[in-house]
Amino acid sequence: MDCRKVGALILNLRKEKNMTQKEVADRLNISDKTVSKWERGMGCPDVTLLGDLSNILGVNVEKILLGSLEEKETDGGNMKQIKFYVCKNCGNIITSTSETEISCCGKKLNSLVIQPQDEDHKITVTDIDNEYYVTIDHPMDKTHYVSFVAFVGFDRIVMIKLYPEQNAELYIPKMQRGKLYAYCSQHGFWEKKI
Repeated sequence: MDCRKVGALILNLRKEKNMTQKEVADRLNISDKTVSKWERGMGCPDVTLLGDLSNILGVNVEKILLGSLEEKETDGGNMKQIKFYVCKNCGNIITSTSETEISCCGKKLNSLVIQPQDEDHKITVTDIDNEYYVTIDHPMDKTHYVSFVAFVGFDRIVMIKLYPEQNAELYIPKMQRGKLYAYCSQHGFWEKKI
């Protein structure tokens, strides 16, 4: 760990948050001289403080240890590049419109790998007036079920959360072309173009 790089990052992040060294120090129950020492590269934060410092500054612990925030190239966040992430521990569902680093329950999440629908995961869409009626012939028990269905159009997403022991059927407002995605708790993520 390069204390000079870590200190420079802490200084920049603290200023972005419009906080004084004393405010950061008070929230960490340390002296403002300690924060000053870090920012001058004269020492690094103790590992026991990194979690709280991460929360205060709004940055991952890993980035503090690296001493840099690698900014990615701006890509506009296109809906065609939408990514879905699911936490295996708590079931949290997260989306992003471009590559990003996502973590939940202390673990990094990888974006779900999209598979074309197959015979075991067939999505049926019926056009009814201003809605799509979507059914999936799939088990819906506590260990094997469709967790969510999402329709992604060119400018919006509609996501419906499903739960075990209910039918895998739902209505989605009719939109222009898009893709329908469904996530199986055991077999992953698949799509159907509409």
